[in-house]
Amino acid sequence: MATNRRIWLKHIGLGLAGIGLANVESFAAPAIPGLKELRNNDNAILLRSNENPYGPSPLARRALAGNLNISNRYNWELASQLISAIAKSNNVSDGNVLLGAGSTELLDLVSKYVSTEKGSYVIADPSYDYWTVTLDNSGLKKIKVPVTADKRTDLQAMSGAISQDTKLVYICNPNNPTGTICERELLVKFVAGVPQSTIILVDEAYLDFTKQQSLSNLITIYPNLIIVKTFSKIYGLAGARIGYALADRKTIDRLSNLQSSPDNSVSVLSRLAAMASLKDTRFIADCYSLNEAARQYTIDELKKLNLRCIASYANFIYFSLSDFKKDYFQLLKNNNILGTKIYEEQGKWTRITVGTMEEMKAFIKAIQ
Repeated sequence: MATNRRIWLKHIGLGLAGIGLANVESFAAPAIPGLKELRNNDNAILLRSNENPYGPSPLARRALAGNLNISNRYNWELASQLISAIAKSNNVSDGNVLLGAGSTELLDLVSKYVSTEKGSYVIADPSYDYWTVTLDNSGLKKIKVPVTADKRTDLQAMSGAISQDTKLVYICNPNNPTGTICERELLVKFVAGVPQSTIILVDEAYLDFTKQQSLSNLITIYPNLIIVKTFSKIYGLAGARIGYALADRKTIDRLSNLQSSPDNSVSVLSRLAAMASLKDTRFIADCYSLNEAARQYTIDELKKLNLRCIASYANFIYFSLSDFKKDYFQLLKNNNILGTKIYEEQGKWTRITVGTMEEMKAFIKAIQ
């Protein structure tokens, strides 16, 4: 069987055989003076879904374009290579990694895993909760813990909300939609204090926009800790749908048992793009810097309009419309800008994605 696989890889003729981390560098990034934005066909400015406005990295684009004609083949051959690359980048072992079609699939797997028995789960309010429908439909009681006055996740209150029947506590860090971050020391202390019978699910989708260290070094210490990460945000692969979970080996095994074909829901092209993206450190550094500049510009301009803004550690900004006298959402519509909604009625808090500097200047101009 192994021989047949090697023959298949050799004959696809696209450099896939032995592509590994070393050979991913063959997708050399072109020397471009800057990063160009990607727009949809109607030229709307998309500031609603926290996407990377600069698209996939140059290396990922070459991986995608150069391997289109192997889309007729299954993706088994690349699973172990991508898992090894992810494990290396997170300083964990291969057995601590599980792939999924975006972090959403993995969040859903965790939901199914903890829903075998009735009980409750704890989540900050507001936080990223679209995925919790599985928990709700399974009959688990949702315990919402309000964020603090400065929109921080209240770890002390969340710890206090955990009871004997709590199956799961979810921490989005940085938190969506508020953009605030839990200090790592406090988060480590929180994890240590959660009972082993309660799963701790930490969503690090936006941690790449910070300098804070992942909690991945704790997964072998706390078998009830699961971390989900994604290639959708700073790596610019939201449409490619690829994410992964990091956890204790036994926990990974239990989660993978809920997949009909473990590690197999991600396409060949998405896997190649992810492998290439992990090597394109130049692109990631550029995206980090560009996001910081556009984010700070936008916050400064919003403050000039007397709008209260929360300090952001992500690629979006949370701000209050309570003192805004104009029709904010109509202004966005008039200028073909797609934003989000009101997340908290008290204070009329909303969120805007950080796009390119040009897009953020157009956004500010639209609401001035």
